[in-house]
Amino acid sequence: QVQLLESGGGLVRPGGSLRLSCAASESLFSLDAMGWYRQVPGKQRELVVVLTSRGSTNYADSVKGRFTISRDSAKNTIYLQMNSLTPEDTAVYYCYAHYRQYDYWGQGTQVTVSS
Repeated sequence: QVQLLESGGGLVRPGGSLRLSCAASESLFSLDAMGWYRQVPGKQRELVVVLTSRGSTNYADSVKGRFTISRDSAKNTIYLQMNSLTPEDTAVYYCYAHYRQYDYWGQGTQVTVSS
């Protein structure tokens, strides 16, 4: 069982930045992949970015060049730096981990981009 604890959501104006954090209960080296998904009401949860244990990344086209995933292995934590935010980025953001053939999710953190 992997526990994921997100933080860092909130309200930001268009063009602004936010950084999300996700602390894992397992060592990042033991996880097959971690990343972020997001969901808006009435729509399916969608990939934002995934970071594999080998260090490769897969970003959604809509966030390429604006969002950056990073990790601090000493803290078992990943981060999502979000820049140039637009109202279309408004969603609940979920931290994700894949470990031993199972998917794990955080509780979600709300990001609202509005003037």
